[in-house]
Amino acid sequence: MKIPPPVLKTDRLVLRPLKSTDAPDLFEVFCDEEACLYWSHAAHKTIAETQARVDELMEKTDGFLWIITEGTDGPSLGWVVLMPRKEGIAELGYILSRTAWGRSIMAEAANAVVNYGFQTEGLRRIFADMDPDNIGSIRIAEKCGMTYEGRLKGNWHTHIGVRDSLIYGRVELPD
Repeated sequence: MKIPPPVLKTDRLVLRPLKSTDAPDLFEVFCDEEACLYWSHAAHKTIAETQARVDELMEKTDGFLWIITEGTDGPSLGWVVLMPRKEGIAELGYILSRTAWGRSIMAEAANAVVNYGFQTEGLRRIFADMDPDNIGSIRIAEKCGMTYEGRLKGNWHTHIGVRDSLIYGRVELPD
């Protein structure tokens, strides 16, 4: 049985485990072509697509996936995921509703998850893989203390073509 992530709280946000009932709110994120421009898939056309993805993630995700909300009962604004890649190493991923852009919500949420990864899970390295043109995502990684590590040419085939990846990372070795 999969263990859900713990609830994380910041000054403004509650990050909680994904629920099947989050699909309608998340559809507002995943149907937005601008929010999904640099995502691994094109914007969803139907709530059923989002529901299927949510159900798949609830069943199969190896890592931790947190839903971002403002307050305990707020709508799902997006998510932050921490996926194990190797022993002591995880990949950070995130997406946020355009209605929440420009308020530092993603930086606050991502920092809470990065801190959890290092302080609670004992990770030594967390990295993010992003499209070179995704300036917003690059800024979030930098706000989480990540630095540019390199470029992987032709790394992804997406709905907008073959794309390079920029890798940003942060290492915290135990004392």
